[in-house]
Amino acid sequence: MKKFGIMFLTLMFVFGLCGAALAGDTLAEAKKKGVLVAGVKDSTPGFGYIDEQTREIVGYDVDFCRAIAKKLGVKLELKSVTSATRMPQLIAGNIDIIAATMTKNAERAKQIDFSYTYFKTVQKFITKKGTVKKLADLDGKKIGTAKGSTSEQNAKKSLPAATVLSFDDYPQAFLALQQGKVFAITTDESILANILHKAPNKKVYEIPNIIVGDEPYGLGMRKGDTNFVNFVNKTILEMEKNGEAKKIFDKWFGPKGKAFPMKREFKITSEKLSWEQ
Repeated sequence: MKKFGIMFLTLMFVFGLCGAALAGDTLAEAKKKGVLVAGVKDSTPGFGYIDEQTREIVGYDVDFCRAIAKKLGVKLELKSVTSATRMPQLIAGNIDIIAATMTKNAERAKQIDFSYTYFKTVQKFITKKGTVKKLADLDGKKIGTAKGSTSEQNAKKSLPAATVLSFDDYPQAFLALQQGKVFAITTDESILANILHKAPNKKVYEIPNIIVGDEPYGLGMRKGDTNFVNFVNKTILEMEKNGEAKKIFDKWFGPKGKAFPMKREFKITSEKLSWEQ
């Protein structure tokens, strides 16, 4: 029995080493295959959505992946993910990197690794005009958001008496608001602004100045994938330094951008969040 136990522990140690090695192979594997597979959203205006003319997925997140793939010297392959499926898809090995408006936090960092913050925003709400002045006005109401998002978690914590209804994506949640099935929807202000920007009846709604959380976005990679994480971090820092990161921001969110205009109030740096220290 003792001998079996020693053999079992030895095998576990060997498999653990293999797992650690595999976790760090994305950089080499992508070069070998000549392809980087990125998980992006296809229904989030500004960040990842299907262009009506080309029928291809485009957006801020897509352009960051394209720049990383170019630096790596490989082709970029895009796969659609949702807030709920993006981490499982990464962990299962179906995608190499997540670029899907993904907020970095300590809980998620237990399962995957993150790049430096490449976009910053805050969580707010869309409501009918004049119906909400303070956070308490939302308590006891039905609030729509997306499954598997930090918005879902924050809404439940901030509004314990509210009923949080989760949808596959934010356009579905906004449709529920238009149909009167929810009183408000909540997610990152950058996403809300772009949803409202495209809405035909946008004058009926507003985004009250109520903040329930900071939302620093990170590019997600497999846990322990150190070589790839370092490569991605180095690449996006170079993009900030040479102006490419700002150019991508302006392309989508600048005064003449393709999405709702926003002010760029952040820079990509190597600074870590408190829980990353």
